Amino acid sequence: MLFAEVLRRLGLDVGSGNVLDLVRATEYAPVGRKQDFYQAARCLLVHRKQDLPVFDEAFQVFWRRPASRQSTRDLRSLGENRRFRKPQVGPSLAGDANDARSGSPDQPGVHVDLTRTYNSREVLREKDFADFTSAEIRDARLMMRELSWNLGRQRTRRLVTGHGNALDLRKTLRRALKFGGEPLQLARLQRKDKVRQLVLICDVSGSMERYTRMLLHLIHSLSGNLDRVEAFLFATRLTRITRFLKHRGIDQTVNQLARVVPDWSGGTRIGQALKTFNYQWLRRVMGSGSVVMIISDGWDRGEPELLAREAARLQRSCRRLVWLNPLLGSAEYQPLTRGMQAALPYADDFLPVHNLNSLEALASHLNSLGSQRLLGPSYNPDPPPEPEQERRPVPPTTAQSHPEPTFRHPLWGRRRT
Repeated sequence: MLFAEVLRRLGLDVGSGNVLDLVRATEYAPVGRKQDFYQAARCLLVHRKQDLPVFDEAFQVFWRRPASRQSTRDLRSLGENRRFRKPQVGPSLAGDANDARSGSPDQPGVHVDLTRTYNSREVLREKDFADFTSAEIRDARLMMRELSWNLGRQRTRRLVTGHGNALDLRKTLRRALKFGGEPLQLARLQRKDKVRQLVLICDVSGSMERYTRMLLHLIHSLSGNLDRVEAFLFATRLTRITRFLKHRGIDQTVNQLARVVPDWSGGTRIGQALKTFNYQWLRRVMGSGSVVMIISDGWDRGEPELLAREAARLQRSCRRLVWLNPLLGSAEYQPLTRGMQAALPYADDFLPVHNLNSLEALASHLNSLGSQRLLGPSYNPDPPPEPEQERRPVPPTTAQSHPEPTFRHPLWGRRRT
């Protein structure tokens, strides 16, 4: 029972029924045979693959020899220090801190200090994507699946049977046959609703290399949670990757995209990529009620005028244009690049996408959007001060500066009689 309590404090889903099954299993795999008991406990108490390393280390520490007290995890702070009586878990006291460390195991009332423990999930939520390790990327991918995305529904022109104002004449006449041709029951039509579409346009240039893999995990997670998702990658040219998102494994998807996208980690031409999307893909993959998200840091080597013109065209064609910038998570960041200054006036929302907390804020923001569109960016940078221009003296007007025309009308200068 104490071992099951330790596993529950470590996050494993262990119930009383599992413990009773383990007790019954000791008839065939007694505790004296450690390897057999370990395999039986592992089969009965572990239900998820990601919990196997935690269970293995907890088993080795709990069922250890009394002289061994070393572990990479602080299991004693999770309630494992006292095996023979129930530990008291709570915040540490200032006066009892030294007594708890120097007390022997036989002294009653052992107090477990939880103030020095931490939650790894909370640390992972605040950590920047650029600093993630491979193990943290796997944990973050599991946390992304827990996010709830809901873009709402949009009304279409198609009519279906409902409680609207339009009259369904065909169905009304069919019902009238039951009453001798009298239309006693009127059938109505209403507008059909459908789920809004999400279009993702992600930057995979060299300046975004630190965030590219995590952003691909985000795109893959969104395609699994939403029904209508279109995804594009760009650096100097635009590439559609929607069909590659149908693979269930993200590692297989990333490996294929690295071979398909020719300009991976290259230069950046945001304006040219948006122009390609507007002229070749806009009417083919996107409707008027779609939500478009552009993920880029704004470093552009193209023409700012082209980027502003294509961003304005894209904003007029969608319901909402959201610009996600991973650099916006820094407190010192200011959108001073030419690309960001050209595109910001046409972005409805300018949000960060640098850690898991920013993804949760993005999901709650998209879920709270109303049915009506409010134009205008949510981020309004202060305009730069205009430089003072020196006043130049205006030259005096003379007769030579304004020469008289060579043609004169005969009546010019004469008084009317």
